[in-house]
Amino acid sequence: MSDTRQIEVGSVASLWRYPVKSMMGEEVGAAEVTDRGFSGDRSYALIDNSDGKAATAKNPRKWPHLFDFKARFAEPPSTGVKHPPVLITLPDAATVRSDQRDIHQILSKTLNRDVTLRAAQREPINAEEYWPDMEGLDHRDTVTDFTLPEGTFFDLATVHLLTTATLERLRNSYPQGRFEIRRFRPNIVVQGASSENGFPENAWIGKTLAIGPVRLNITGPCGRCVMTTLPQGELPNDPGILRTTVQQNKGNVGVYAAVVSGGTIHRGDAVRIE
Repeated sequence: MSDTRQIEVGSVASLWRYPVKSMMGEEVGAAEVTDRGFSGDRSYALIDNSDGKAATAKNPRKWPHLFDFKARFAEPPSTGVKHPPVLITLPDAATVRSDQRDIHQILSKTLNRDVTLRAAQREPINAEEYWPDMEGLDHRDTVTDFTLPEGTFFDLATVHLLTTATLERLRNSYPQGRFEIRRFRPNIVVQGASSENGFPENAWIGKTLAIGPVRLNITGPCGRCVMTTLPQGELPNDPGILRTTVQQNKGNVGVYAAVVSGGTIHRGDAVRIE
């Protein structure tokens, strides 16, 4: 479809990928997008050797320290070649590499749990989610199992978008809360073309978004979980973050997308709806 039939809704404010599931990720100036999402995104996860489940901050009672780890690629990954090693910064600020021989032992000792750092494989894998005792959630004060899509370490979809307007709306609703990007772990943050203060992503569901050569089918809302409340560095633990999202937008912040056509996108690219 030509640009004359597209509506510009904003521009790319920032791009993010997360090389290891539930560890802190990295902001990038450009990202290669394939049918599996951002190249290198969620390429690895920690596997609990006792039960074979993927480690996730969705169950902080079992995995209370995952956000104390940071992961970044040694050099930008690209499609068609083996991804470069991931550099993992430990809670004590030491850095290890995903390809060093003792990586599993180091991570196991740091987490006090027997784990293996593993790349995504074809078979499905399970993980666990803790639901806080909070009105409006599907479950309350319980842990449920869920299955990751086959061959990935994504929870549900390969791309997650979020607008600055949504963050601003939530801040206005709960001024004492710190609604920062890293709490929500998006891939693409969109700065709106207008001063709209609401949840503009809701209107994108079922439509196609164009960013440079990339086309994204917006498939549904992104329901939030306990991860948004957890402490990260100087960010405090704050159940009010999740409670506000439930009250203001049924617990949804941002939207999920499937890749229709890939390519490379950059910070500053126009975002258009077809």
